[in-house]
Amino acid sequence: MAGFTLLRMSRFVADSRTLLVQGLEVECLIGVHRHERSSVQRVLVDVELEVEPNRHGDDLNCVVSYEDVVTAVRRLAADGHIQLVETLADRVATCCLSFDSAVSVNVTVLKPDVLPDAAALGVRVRQTR
Repeated sequence: MAGFTLLRMSRFVADSRTLLVQGLEVECLIGVHRHERSSVQRVLVDVELEVEPNRHGDDLNCVVSYEDVVTAVRRLAADGHIQLVETLADRVATCCLSFDSAVSVNVTVLKPDVLPDAAALGVRVRQTR
């Protein structure tokens, strides 16, 4: 019976897939205040990247790699001073949509160390192809 169940389940393919990166901590020069231009800040990034389902089986070459997304976020965060968290979020979203199978993306960028009485301040953006 177990073999039958596995065979039946293998016929079904997901309608969509969402790649998740949650709480990626990066350091960057970000902010509009004078002190934010010379001191790196801790920033937390979440990415929810909806991609077309992989219909080619268990092959890493046929999917968007988590490592590629994380590398892109780190590279963008390290690419000089950014004034607004919105700018970083937009850049990450645009980069994520450059992957061939990307459909849409939600990116959240949080600055957790800004206010002592708030867990974090930030923005969430959504981009769609």
